Amino acid sequence: MPQIPHNPLRRAGVLLHISSLPAGDFGAGAHHFVDFLAEIGASIWQTLPLNMPHDDGSPYQCLSAHAGNPAFISLENLVAENLLKGSDLTALQANRDELLDLAYVHYKQHHNAALQHEFVNFCHENVAWLGDFAVFLVLRNKFRRASWNTWAKAYKNKQPAMMASVKKRYATEIAVIKFTQFLFFRQWLTLKHYANERGIAMFGDIPIFVAFDSADVWAKPHLFKLDSNKCMKVVAGVPPDYFSETGQRWGNPHYNWQAMQANGFKWWLGRMRTQHRMFDLVRIDHFRGLEAAWEIPAGEDTAINGEWVLAPGGALLNVISRRFPTMHLVAEDLGVITKEVDALREQYQLPGMKILQFAFGGKDDNPYLPPNIDENSVVYTGTHDNDTSLGWYQQLDEQSKGHLHVVLGNQAPKMPQALVQLALETKANIAIIPMQDILGLDTSHRMNVPGTMGGNWQWCFDWAALKKEQTECIKDAIKQSNRANKWH
Repeated sequence: MPQIPHNPLRRAGVLLHISSLPAGDFGAGAHHFVDFLAEIGASIWQTLPLNMPHDDGSPYQCLSAHAGNPAFISLENLVAENLLKGSDLTALQANRDELLDLAYVHYKQHHNAALQHEFVNFCHENVAWLGDFAVFLVLRNKFRRASWNTWAKAYKNKQPAMMASVKKRYATEIAVIKFTQFLFFRQWLTLKHYANERGIAMFGDIPIFVAFDSADVWAKPHLFKLDSNKCMKVVAGVPPDYFSETGQRWGNPHYNWQAMQANGFKWWLGRMRTQHRMFDLVRIDHFRGLEAAWEIPAGEDTAINGEWVLAPGGALLNVISRRFPTMHLVAEDLGVITKEVDALREQYQLPGMKILQFAFGGKDDNPYLPPNIDENSVVYTGTHDNDTSLGWYQQLDEQSKGHLHVVLGNQAPKMPQALVQLALETKANIAIIPMQDILGLDTSHRMNVPGTMGGNWQWCFDWAALKKEQTECIKDAIKQSNRANKWH
């Protein structure tokens, strides 16, 4: 291996969503994972979005751009804080909603002045979104989870008299929703503090678009491209690409950028404020949509018949950088990238993403080839949308496999360890390795297959699957590549 000079900016991290932890929450297992990161010399924990998903579980289609997923709240931690009893967990078993309701009842009964003050402050600090979200969730349950644009007129249009009536009639339910969000953020920030104390940064992810059936679109429909009946005129996606011959029709609404820009991007600044509080770094998913986005007529079944429509990304990033000067943003610049997208990213000096699984079998100017990766990059073996590196290698065509072998200088490499080491050896300041690749797992452990419905977002690991030699292998690779540097 070539000698790699020491550079304190060179860091390594691991990609693992909270749902992929054995317990799938912010409890003891999450803190143990922080300890594991510290042990191997990693200084970054990257997750997928932590927002509250729809029934399909996708963290990229959520009910709010702000609200957290209650499934990540550790019930055991609530027992430790006397908000639940151990017997409650046994009696109600897996009924998480009832247990969170009960935690609010216990909170009201215990009259813990410090906790009450903390909750009141939380509601005040998040007033811009929390109230609308709580009412939205109450109404969504009232209408049996039907999309908000099918609700009765007064509810669909958020009429003031209806809002006042709902807030009065469902005051307890609204309070429970707010308290549940309080618990989510409280536990997450406790975990973040634990990680930061150990020199580990939390790396979040913002889906560039929000779901149509969300509190955001219901509360502020004028900020989105909707028709007079508040249905989408165009939907988001991407044209045919590596992942799909017919493109990807995501179905999200497009922004009414003119309306957003008219009020100084207030909605976006609120969204970034939440993310800045939660994370040390934030990836903007589908960054190219800030320069131009693929707009598909809502009636189209695929993403083929769309068009690129310009967006005021420069103006938005200028406002964000002035409001949050210490915010570390990363641009997910995969897919069809133009010189204009590159120029926008470079103007704000945002690191781009490099995926080694996209590097082989083509020409020498492929931007994902290790020699072409520069310092201001975040390199991955693969992301949550890719196959595991072992699964990818096992299905790789012979030409690409031969090219990989030449780059590695090894005709019989041990995979996925060889690809992991290759990522760590690149010039990129940050290298992120999916947990599946550390564990050496195959295709059956893939997180997501883009463009498919069902069977995604369900992978989780077992600590028993992590062998001592795997821990030592990644620890040594991080050290040898001079990436064993703490975040701060």
